Amino acid sequence: MLAIFIMVMEAANGGATKTKIMYKAYLSYAQLKEYLSVLVENGLLEFEKGTQTYKTTSKGLQFLKTYSQIGGLIVPDTGTEK
Repeated sequence: MLAIFIMVMEAANGGATKTKIMYKAYLSYAQLKEYLSVLVENGLLEFEKGTQTYKTTSKGLQFLKTYSQIGGLIVPDTGTEK
């Protein structure tokens, strides 16, 4: 579920229509509506009425940055060092 939120926010970075986000995040329209609602309610995305696009907010961008940093701390064990 978290991965889907990340994909939606990344797709909306810089502004994107529902259709663009839907295809980039591999979601059905019904799923997309639910995820957009949660992200907007939590201040991670905003809807721009004039352009009919969603855009990742500064809070959303900070979330993506933090998520990326956490991901960098988790390095898979390749079994080469012992």
